[in-house]
Amino acid sequence: MKVTVRVKLVPSPEQARALAATLDACNRAADHASRVAQTTGARHKYALQEALYHEVKADFGLSAQPAVRVLGKVADAYTTREANLKNGNLGRKGSQRRARAQARAITFRRDAAQPFDARCLSWQMDARTGSIWTTRGRMKNLPFVGSPEQLKLLATCRQGESDLLCQDGQWFLSATCQVPEQPLNTEPEGFVGVDPGIVEIATTSEGDRYAGRGLNRYRRRQNRLRAKLQKKGTKSAKRVLKRRRRRQARRARDVNHRISKHIVERAERTGHGIALEDLRGIRGRVRQAKQQRSVLHAWSFAQLRDFIVYKARRAGVAVVVVDPAYSSQTCSACGHTDRGNRASRAWFVCRGCGVVLHADVHASRNLARRGRAAWNAGRRSTAPAPST
Repeated sequence: MKVTVRVKLVPSPEQARALAATLDACNRAADHASRVAQTTGARHKYALQEALYHEVKADFGLSAQPAVRVLGKVADAYTTREANLKNGNLGRKGSQRRARAQARAITFRRDAAQPFDARCLSWQMDARTGSIWTTRGRMKNLPFVGSPEQLKLLATCRQGESDLLCQDGQWFLSATCQVPEQPLNTEPEGFVGVDPGIVEIATTSEGDRYAGRGLNRYRRRQNRLRAKLQKKGTKSAKRVLKRRRRRQARRARDVNHRISKHIVERAERTGHGIALEDLRGIRGRVRQAKQQRSVLHAWSFAQLRDFIVYKARRAGVAVVVVDPAYSSQTCSACGHTDRGNRASRAWFVCRGCGVVLHADVHASRNLARRGRAAWNAGRRSTAPAPST
């Protein structure tokens, strides 16, 4: 499976200026190529190369291979837009939103990421440095830093392109790594149901509960601080806002990484699979009071699900996605379904058999049972063929 590894560059001021000039030139060239592609309809990579290769090299100071990568980036952007149009992500057919998206050329920010292949970028893992093409010549001895796991993946599994990007004044290289997967466990002992939530970020059918109170308090504190700084409106307040942006997202990402790692490690150790809820479109289905909307929209359940899925693939753990309908109202012991079974947010009390359970643990047990049923239904039959 493919994994993106991002390492931080530590350029000198002169190197940072050269990198900034390189991104600026590449994205100006991409903007020009995008306008030509929108006007002429030549959106395939080879059609763009035939029409613009020499012009991009001469007018924007790009070498041969960077010019090819710029045109490839433009072609990929239009391919992505066509896929979004086909899937209805940019509006229904005949809608104004769809018409605007089709009529407008794709634009690129001046600091947008630029892909580099092996001809433009090389890695010296022992020295922790890189060598990269820039508009001011080949830049050598560009230092980078990363965690031990990231450096190990770069040294052993790196494959394909790497993207140069600038974020909040810091420079990064995102490298694609082909990570080997463990053989899939096709005969799991059972399934661990995972019920995501807001008060409890995740609850498993094994009784593990990952509280979200600390993260929710952190979010509320950050919201109050942002409102205070925005109200102040001074230059120093704006500098603080810029410095602190994305901090909340990084905190939530770290929490989700730790929770998903613990869930997958336990499932791998016990030989179980993982059953997840299908929560697509939940923000459009669920109605919340005004004071609760920000909490719902800050809930990063999709990120937690994605982390569990990719970590499980690496570990060979089976994952199934099940329908969560009535999982909080159906008794996991007797199967009795009643809206009144949910006595409160925290507790489930069955009106049929009287079982009392923590509500999230109970829902996760229903998910585990549904996951086992879905897995058994989807497996190939091992019974012999009937005799004629």
